[in-house]
Formats: sequence, C-alpha cells, structure tokens
Amino acid sequence: MTPVENLEDLYENAPCGYLSLAPDGRIVKANATFSAWIGFSQHELCEKRLHDLLNVAGRIFFETHFAPLLRMQGFFNEVALDFVTNDGSKIPVLANAMERRDDEGGLLFTRITISKAADRRRYERELVDARAAAEAAKRELQALNASLETRIQHAVEERFRMEESLMREREMSELREQFIAILGHDLRNPLASFGGALRMLRRERLTPQGERLLDLLQGSILRMAGLIDNVLDFARGRLGGGIGLNIKSEPLQPVLEQVVGELRAASPDANIEADFAISKPVPCDHVRVGQLASNLLGNALTHGDRNQAIRLQAITEQDEFVLWVGNKGKPIPQIAMKRLFQPFVRGGASGQGLGLGLHIASEIAKAHGGTLTAESSNVETRFTFRMPLARARDEVRTVSQRSR
Repeated sequence: MTPVENLEDLYENAPCGYLSLAPDGRIVKANATFSAWIGFSQHELCEKRLHDLLNVAGRIFFETHFAPLLRMQGFFNEVALDFVTNDGSKIPVLANAMERRDDEGGLLFTRITISKAADRRRYERELVDARAAAEAAKRELQALNASLETRIQHAVEERFRMEESLMREREMSELREQFIAILGHDLRNPLASFGGALRMLRRERLTPQGERLLDLLQGSILRMAGLIDNVLDFARGRLGGGIGLNIKSEPLQPVLEQVVGELRAASPDANIEADFAISKPVPCDHVRVGQLASNLLGNALTHGDRNQAIRLQAITEQDEFVLWVGNKGKPIPQIAMKRLFQPFVRGGASGQGLGLGLHIASEIAKAHGGTLTAESSNVETRFTFRMPLARARDEVRTVSQRSR
C-alpha cells in the first residue's frame, strides 16, 4: 500500500522556508524550517515583519524594488536577500513571492518561499582558496633568497597593516558606498523614465481602473524620490560635509503651499489642514525647509490615523519662525522617543520607509541654527521646528559679504 504524505509535515519540514504575510506586512505563518534557519521561534516570527529580518542593504532593496513591483504585478521571482538571524549572522537566500487575492481583487496575504543561496557559499570558498594560494606564493618567495627574507617579511607585514587599515575604512564607509552606488545610477535614471512615461499615460483615455493604477504609480514615484533625497543627504552627512544651505530672504509660504499640495495629490484620501501666519521675512534655505516640512507630513501620513486630519502650521512669532505638524493616532512609545531622530529608526509600528526622514529633518533644523522636537500622547503627536530669525538674518548678511 502506497504511504499517504503528511501535508502538515511537508509544510513544516520542507527543504525550503515558507512565510505568509498579512496585507500590512506582518508575518502570520512561518514553517519550522525557516524558524530553525533564522533562530527565532515560530511564535516570535509572527510578531515581526519581513522588513525587520533584513539587513540595511536588504531593507533598501525591499522598499525601492521588491514591495513596489510586488504591488504592481502580484509576484516576484528569485530575489536575492540577506536575512539577519537571532545571533546577528547573515543568511544569503533567494526568495519567491506571490500575492493571494479574493474575487474582488482585495489582498488576502502574500506567500513567500525561501531557499539558501549556495552560490554565495561557493564564492566564499573560492576566496579562502585564493588566500591559501597567496600564502603559499609568499612562502615560495621567502625561500628564493634567504638574504631578502627580512625585507620581504617587513613588506608583507606592512601590506597586512595597510589591508587592515583599508578594511576598517571600508567598514566605516560601506553603507555610504552602497547608497551612492544605488542612487547615482540605478534609481534616479529609471525613476525619471517612470515619471515621463506616467505623464504620457495621463494624456490617454483610461478606464477608472487605469486611473487608479496611475495614482498608485504616482504615489510610489513620489515616495521613491523622497527616499532617494533622504538617503543622499544622509550619505553627504556621513562624508563629513553636513547639509549645505542656500540662504535666501524670498517668501517662504509659496514653497510650503506647494509641499502641501503635492502631498494632497499623492494621498487624495488624507485630510491635510494647513494654516500660515508668516508676517515677517524668513531668511532660510527654502528647498531645505520645504524638505523638512515634506518629511514631517510624510511621517504623519505613514504613522497617523488616516481618518483624522493632519495639521500643519507655520507662523512667525516675535523673533522666531515656528513650523509644526500634528496628527492623531497611537502615541510613539517612550523607548522609541529617545532615538527618534537617529538614522534607521521609525517612530511607529509601520514597516514602511528607511527611518531617515526624521533624521534628515533634524539635521536641516540644526543647519539653520534651530531645533526639531517631538511630543506624543494619546491626544496628538506633534513635531515642532523652531528657528531664530535673528541668526538667519546674520547668515544672510554673511553670505552677501562673501559674495562681494
């Protein structure tokens, strides 16, 4: 009699990992194979998001490639990712994903299969073999002439010291180099092509479904552009140059109105209320202050209650410019408040974003001689930017004198 396969055992102990994600990205089911690989229990995995298990480079790829393409076509095959295990080590894998939707097209869950990447291990073995061959060649060179042994040894030691120094430097700049490599060519050029194609499609006669898809694409393009700008600013900061400013005394309100208008267009279901009372000149870098306002509004749209209004106010009071953004929703946990303006930290439970928006906003505030603070309670979460106008005027005069 032919034995009957146990389907539950086949799922749990398959030679590959299985994950099921809820529409909001939470892991709702993981098999025993993946649990053993990653070092977290199946119960612990169901409290996480796929985004939480990736390294930094993997998070960037997930936000800019994996998630948008999965939303558009419903599947993704052979994606190379690095998972971070419970003990901090990395597992290179290949992932395949497919969405499961109901009859009305609503997303039920996303199924993901995960296989360990053998090619990465083969490459590592080749590196070990290459190092062994290099050491053998060094011994042969030392044996060629005994009189040169001391000089060769000193040269090798110096080379090792240089390699160690270069390795430490590469470790310090690894993240910056990854950002520059991605943003310099791989994202900006195709993003510009996407935007041009989208504008051309807007001129065509489309069905309501087509219009909805174009709105989704427009929102994704704006979000990707914001991610690119934030990461570039972060890379510049790590290079030591900080955030540069172009201080001007032109009216600031039109810039802020444009920012609000763009975000209203990108999120038509959101209610953004804006109040401006700018009665004095505000010498500042208008592009940077607009970026600060955009980052704060984008953070509120991501983490706030979408059924409640998001409020922005920009005013001049006495000798100070004040801009704040407030939203309703769950308060930010106290443990997160302490690290809120650090890079790669997100204030809410959402898995979206790289966690750079608030960090860049804080750096823009510092560059203007101002401050960015946060308050969060059950009533409201509010971010407030304050900038002394006196210092801003001094910087305008300094820039003017240098130009003369």
